[in-house]
Amino acid sequence: MTTKRLLSIVLTFIFFAISSMAKKVHTLGDSTMANYDESATVTRGWGMYFGNFLTNGWTSVNYARGGRDSRGGYNELWQTAKKNVEPGDYVIITFAHNDEKNDGMDGVALYEYYKSIGDNAKAAAVDQRGTVPSTTYKEYLGKIVDEVLERGAIPIIASPVCRSYFTGNKIRRNGRHDLGDSYSILTDNGPSPGHKVAEGDHTMDYAWHAQQLAAEKGIAFIDLTSATATLYESYGDAKCHEYLFDGEGSTHFNATGALLVARECARLMKAQGIMADDIIIPTDISVTPSVADFGEAYKGQTLTKELTLNGFGLTPETGAVNISASEGLLLSTDKTNWQPSLCVTYQASTLVQTFYVQLTLQDDGQTTGTITVQQGDKTLEIPVIATAVSLEGGTEIQAYWRLEKDATYELTGPATVIDESWEGMYVQRYSAPNANTVWPEWTGFDASRKTQRNLLTGDAWPADEIDDNPNRYIQFGIKPNIGNTLKINNISLFVCGCGGNGMCCHIYYSTDNFETRTTIFEMKKMPANNMQEVKVSPVITLNDGEELLLRVYPWYTGAATGKTICLSDVTFGGIAIDATGIRNNGYDRVVGVNYYDIQGMQNTTPTHGISIQRLQFADGSVITRKIIK
Repeated sequence: MTTKRLLSIVLTFIFFAISSMAKKVHTLGDSTMANYDESATVTRGWGMYFGNFLTNGWTSVNYARGGRDSRGGYNELWQTAKKNVEPGDYVIITFAHNDEKNDGMDGVALYEYYKSIGDNAKAAAVDQRGTVPSTTYKEYLGKIVDEVLERGAIPIIASPVCRSYFTGNKIRRNGRHDLGDSYSILTDNGPSPGHKVAEGDHTMDYAWHAQQLAAEKGIAFIDLTSATATLYESYGDAKCHEYLFDGEGSTHFNATGALLVARECARLMKAQGIMADDIIIPTDISVTPSVADFGEAYKGQTLTKELTLNGFGLTPETGAVNISASEGLLLSTDKTNWQPSLCVTYQASTLVQTFYVQLTLQDDGQTTGTITVQQGDKTLEIPVIATAVSLEGGTEIQAYWRLEKDATYELTGPATVIDESWEGMYVQRYSAPNANTVWPEWTGFDASRKTQRNLLTGDAWPADEIDDNPNRYIQFGIKPNIGNTLKINNISLFVCGCGGNGMCCHIYYSTDNFETRTTIFEMKKMPANNMQEVKVSPVITLNDGEELLLRVYPWYTGAATGKTICLSDVTFGGIAIDATGIRNNGYDRVVGVNYYDIQGMQNTTPTHGISIQRLQFADGSVITRKIIK
């Protein structure tokens, strides 16, 4: 069979698979909608749960990311999402939290103003997020809407969820994303602060302008601002924060809050006739996710997964639900006390309860089990699935950055290291964080051990940050040599804040240049000079052309100068396997690499889309595989 014929068959199967995929709802937004790793934080985004309210013919894909404004939503999130948007899909778009940066001024325009007058220090300190609600905010939302329509998909604008800013028993104006009580204007002479308009003036009301844009474009609008204001006010200030939020302020949800907001969005869509036959609003008891799939992990690992038990309109009005697990599984509501069964109570016919299931992988291959939920005469069974994998043969590899005096690294084994780099940050110096620095006792390290101290460009941490800035991070990486596959099973480092207790950070890894990412660490208000160990055992496979990137995104709680984030002992570990599956150092066995486009014609190294890679080895063997960029 000719190479061209083989490629034609392979591509036929690929396109058949794509054409038969279920329709999707794509969600674009900020941290209030984003995905979070349940093992790293209690924070949850409502986009994580929206798919729970769709019928089996639909899936939900969440592209939301923390720290994004509408400009970042268009320039970054939509550029990723649109590759996967098909005719007939829906796209829900919601931004505003980060559009309010710079008191309602446009961040890019403010940066350009300072550059134009030669004040590079002030320009460097500008957070370039932020838009003006009547102009750049609508402009970038409109760009997304127009391009969704061009793809034959259906855009929906949802106004932003409220912040739980209470005055008395009501959500105040800025909690509803209306900055009319205090905002700034960028004039020819620079920022002019302290402006105010009357309550009925919507000049600085992001939610109102989102609604106006939807009307102008003739598309659906979901008023989540009003809906969440009503939801929060039904609880009152104290209970709203206690029951719906993550304990870190008035913006981000816990699992209960995120689930209720997702349910409210689905309810409003159904009420307006949007996907009315494809949205289900449960009024009975249910568990999400409906399958506890742990994915792949290594034999001997203990795994934990979060589930949410919820019920609405339950009878009787007050009662209890029993949860039990099959042999080998343990349950908990606090991740501390583990037992084979739980009993949770509810009142007012409503139940939203997060619980956790834990298992240890004892055997090779797949491990299964069952969680049983009973309420009165109703019984639900939730399948539990996990797959144990192992690393066999191969050549051990390790990339290690000590970060005591410079950013050099040590590499063991056949791999290629991606140098440490900085975006919106720089190395202030290498020194011990503080004479009182505390390391985990098992390390044997003391306060004299030096670390890399990093500071943001401009040196001044902004006053209003509640999440990471997508344009500020420190990055490390590794990739396979040509002809090799890397299997990574260890990522670790130490991190702490120095100079105050307000340093916060997220740490993620990605294998697709951060189109998607996995959270491995989140900590807010880190104890100063207290080194935190970050260590995970992921199941990661990297083929030719793929990279593993690790990024540390810091921010500070409040305006401050001189506060640094300290890093030490960054490590990637795993094994290298040559492309033929022979476990040795034979990465130099590849004697030819060719690429073919979807028509079977040879081309240069692909930069995007689907290609076929053909590897030729010294022994005459050939490997052909699909590459997606």
